[in-house]
Amino acid sequence: MKKIILSAIMLLGLVFTTQAQDISKNALGLRLGGNHGFGGEISYQRALNDNHRIEADLGWRNNDNVDAFKLTGLYQWVWNIDQGFNWYAGVGGGIGSWSHDYNGYRDNGTFVFAAGDIGIEYGFKDVPILLSLDARPEIGSGYYNYDDFGIDIGLGIKFKF
Repeated sequence: MKKIILSAIMLLGLVFTTQAQDISKNALGLRLGGNHGFGGEISYQRALNDNHRIEADLGWRNNDNVDAFKLTGLYQWVWNIDQGFNWYAGVGGGIGSWSHDYNGYRDNGTFVFAAGDIGIEYGFKDVPILLSLDARPEIGSGYYNYDDFGIDIGLGIKFKF
């Protein structure tokens, strides 16, 4: 057990001392996921320095029974894996609103949540495109489906500028 803990500490130390390549100053695009029925998000990233950035996502849902939106803000750390490949982790939170109409039963509300984020991305050198795949665990209160925890797996495509 001591060897496993020591190995994990050494691995984390190696990861946190690895330098990231320059990340794009701005990136704008779409993030497609499925947590709590929010399938699509408009996503914006802004670099703060070589390996820190902020991300803001506006998600929406509109169908026969539920209309909802959520705004997510994340602070992310970015580490280089290899030429164009990065992995990242972050923390943040958000707020949202929903309206539910099902068989004449109407309800609405507002929710807040805390979120984490971990993912991998690839930035092409010849074209200004950034592809990403991430997992975002969210815990909060007041969701329209009364589930206070969810993990949103998202696939993103963004234009770098």
